[in-house]
Amino acid sequence: MPPTPYNRPRLGAIPEDEGTRFTVWAPGAQQVTLTTNPNGTATTHALERLDDGYFTALLADAPPGTRYGYHLNEGPLFPDPASRFQPDGVHGPSEVIDPTSFAWTDENWAGIPHEDLVLYELHVGTFTEAGTYEGVRQRLDHLVSLGITAIELLPVADFPGRWNWGYDHAALFAPSRAYGRPDDLRRLIDAAHQKGLAVYLDVIYNHLGPDGAYAAAFQPMFTDNHTTPWGAAINFDDAHAAGVRDFFLQNARHWLEEYHIDGFRLDAIQTIYDDSDPHFLAELGQLATSVEGPERLVIAEDDRNLNTVVQPRSDGGYGLDAMWIEDFNHLIRTHTAGPDRGIFAPFAALDATALAETIKRGWYYDGKEAPDGARRGTSTDGIRAQQCVFYIQNHDQVGNRPHGERLHHETTLAAYRAATALLLFLPHTPLLFMGQEWAASTPFQFFTDHHEELGRQVTEGRQGEQRHVAGFDGPGPDPQDEQTFRRSILDWEERASAPHRETLTLYQTLLNLRKTLEGPVTATVLSPDALGVERGTDRLIVAFSGDQTLPVPPTGGVTWHTEEARFAPDGETPVVQNQHVYFPTAAALLWDRDDA
Repeated sequence: MPPTPYNRPRLGAIPEDEGTRFTVWAPGAQQVTLTTNPNGTATTHALERLDDGYFTALLADAPPGTRYGYHLNEGPLFPDPASRFQPDGVHGPSEVIDPTSFAWTDENWAGIPHEDLVLYELHVGTFTEAGTYEGVRQRLDHLVSLGITAIELLPVADFPGRWNWGYDHAALFAPSRAYGRPDDLRRLIDAAHQKGLAVYLDVIYNHLGPDGAYAAAFQPMFTDNHTTPWGAAINFDDAHAAGVRDFFLQNARHWLEEYHIDGFRLDAIQTIYDDSDPHFLAELGQLATSVEGPERLVIAEDDRNLNTVVQPRSDGGYGLDAMWIEDFNHLIRTHTAGPDRGIFAPFAALDATALAETIKRGWYYDGKEAPDGARRGTSTDGIRAQQCVFYIQNHDQVGNRPHGERLHHETTLAAYRAATALLLFLPHTPLLFMGQEWAASTPFQFFTDHHEELGRQVTEGRQGEQRHVAGFDGPGPDPQDEQTFRRSILDWEERASAPHRETLTLYQTLLNLRKTLEGPVTATVLSPDALGVERGTDRLIVAFSGDQTLPVPPTGGVTWHTEEARFAPDGETPVVQNQHVYFPTAAALLWDRDDA
């Protein structure tokens, strides 16, 4: 079946039978000139103006590997906004890449059903010492043996400098040269598919990075009709919005088709503003379902508990497949690491009743009044468990702590094990953050590598933000310091030693158990700090603190608990007696009611 035609000219430098087709959208330009080999024997070519501000040229002598850039109205040389690769960084010339030359071997890949997703979020630059796509590929067997079914890459679109979280993206179509070449990313995805792993990509459609994002020089990328934390909003509903929407839709399509990506995580969609119909996110969801091949899923980060995100497009929703649920994470934190300021404040006074309601319904704040008097969230009616992504760590929740502390750095390992058991027992889509499966000792800190002036502004801004976070004890790590990046690289060798070895065994055991669990979930409050959660004949009793006695079912027995020696070298065993269990410390206990 031939690919679906593009509604507008295909952006970028695309090799064709007769040569390479160069196309750019620059509606405000009178002329656009293409320069090839700008650092060698440069040649220039005037592009033909098409309708709606598109410019194009077909060159017979610009094969893959050719460096090039554009001049707008005889201005300076800019890289292609839809460049497929920036070999010398985001400020340098672009390189022609043939996306069809890679020899894929995943023709039988059928994807991972939504209900089987176990997501594993990772940052390519710090996942391994190599910090490359190839480094990730060499660790895929670890993820398979763990029980992961999908990796979720933090943004890989190229950014300024040598390292970055990825949210300062500048070249949206170009995988970062810091991690390898485009075919290295394809090789990683192809290998993942061969091993039964889906690959999701974190994409950012709510802002552009502060340095090197040349798309804004070509097109009316922003509108003053809406404001975001980064300034003016992306223009999805103002003059020339059709071309801007097309730019981002083509970007999504290029990841799906040219890289066989299985789906997306959309960054902070509460800052994507669109008063037109259909909403941009509905169009994006529709695009994902229309691409040939396995089913593609779109997962959104949204802090509003907005049911519109996952409601069907036929009912006026965006029709996305799932959304990150902050309520679960924040409630887990209040039960393990204690109350906090800032984003955790609305959860500080809530007990296990709120957590049980979140498990049963999908999120807690469904229009309820928060402590500040504001009503938060929307109804959970019709929301399915698989549409809710639950987590107890992610890059934000770790990286935005004052020193990049992980949850297990701020609570006891016993409480961490109990929270882990709850997360992986539930039918909601779980997400792990790299290294949490062995209680990694390394932090994940906020790091950048900007030029001096921008770097100074980032450092000052970061330190100002951290003053509002509990645990702030003065200026934290400087994002611009190379050691901030180096400290965040996982230490794979520590997996062989306690307690990391035992924690890894716990995660493997829980993920194996997860495959056998069936049916809906019910949650019962056993104490202000304890829950009973049931699926089928299995009942998970979770105590977030010790020195409490909780009831157990009248029949059955203990299958395992998180304080066993194989999971906890320092474990304290729960004691079962007279249809009750005494927890000397925080723990989770699995009770099989069919076990005589």
